[in-house]
Amino acid sequence: MINAPAVTVPTSKKALRIAVGAMFFMAGLSFSSWASRIATVQQEMGLSDAALGAVLFSLPVGLMCSLPFSGWIITKIGSRKLLISALLVYATALVTLGLAQNTFQLIICLVCFGFSSNAVNISVNTQAVATEEIYKKPIMASFHGLWSLAGFVGAGIGTYMIGNNIDPFHHFLVMMAVIFTGVIIAARYLKDDKVASSGPVFVMPDSSLIKLGVIAFCSMICEGAMFDWSVIYFKKVVLAPTAMVGLGFTTFMFTMAGGRFVADWFAHKFGLKRTLQVSGNLTAVGLLIAVAFPYIYTAMAGFLLVGAGVSSVVPMVFSAAGKSKTMQPGVALAAVSTIGFLGFLVGPPIIGFIAGIATLRASFVLIALMGVSVVVVSTKAKI
Repeated sequence: MINAPAVTVPTSKKALRIAVGAMFFMAGLSFSSWASRIATVQQEMGLSDAALGAVLFSLPVGLMCSLPFSGWIITKIGSRKLLISALLVYATALVTLGLAQNTFQLIICLVCFGFSSNAVNISVNTQAVATEEIYKKPIMASFHGLWSLAGFVGAGIGTYMIGNNIDPFHHFLVMMAVIFTGVIIAARYLKDDKVASSGPVFVMPDSSLIKLGVIAFCSMICEGAMFDWSVIYFKKVVLAPTAMVGLGFTTFMFTMAGGRFVADWFAHKFGLKRTLQVSGNLTAVGLLIAVAFPYIYTAMAGFLLVGAGVSSVVPMVFSAAGKSKTMQPGVALAAVSTIGFLGFLVGPPIIGFIAGIATLRASFVLIALMGVSVVVVSTKAKI
């Protein structure tokens, strides 16, 4: 574990917000860099869609293995030190994905990637909760917007790398250098919370939080599907030229990032329930358009709607969880985020299995039903 130096000067709330936002950006950059090259790795290793789905299941395995560790270690060293260490490991694990020479090595590397990603997820959201408490107003969506913005940037860089025939290893090496630099600069401004509460970091949430978790789970299945399969969908179903296979992912990330920067305003104006209902409908309609009209521009239009649909769900759910009256904000957020993030990682392997049994288009129809589920659950939930 890396022993980051303690903050020796008072950190202003603006500096804290920028530092936490930078950490969200670095985390998003790491994941989107991998997502943008999944199709390349699949082709290089000669994996079928079903085989790829099985390999991608290594990510949620790593996440589940990380849960007890992250919950224990964050009470010992605090979210600041865990975030710094986990993010550096996350970037290093990204590079190992580019070094994998066979399926077994790829699986091991993905387990490590998933393990570190969950540690980053819990610690960075804990820092975000602390920052939101200092500001005394909703800012969670803006942090997640930076994660999405990083996904958009990572997708664009990935498209460039693919178009110029740059192999994943060298691509990921550049990203690791960028992430290491960002972490080193931002680390000293994070909130030092090494004295943690005596309560558990992760406990089973009550019924209201479970419903929020289910909403996040369904939406993040759609989100995870777009990250891991949008490039492959454009390649195999849309039959886009090689230089254009990343356009679907890029357009999705464009509206997802943009939507998160206006999510707080939209929810304040129309209410949380209406926001979630609109989000679920946009997700379902967008996916069905991409399935019904599998052509470059219509699929791009569909993916734009999907991005707008999933953009506000997770930050709004996290914000609601942080206001729980039955659990401490950090504990409630950790529980709900874990349920939701599990959907983010479980969804892509399920798509691979369905694609192997039926078709990739059929699997996207199932994912569209997850958007409908967001509407149904949010309508029945007392939020």
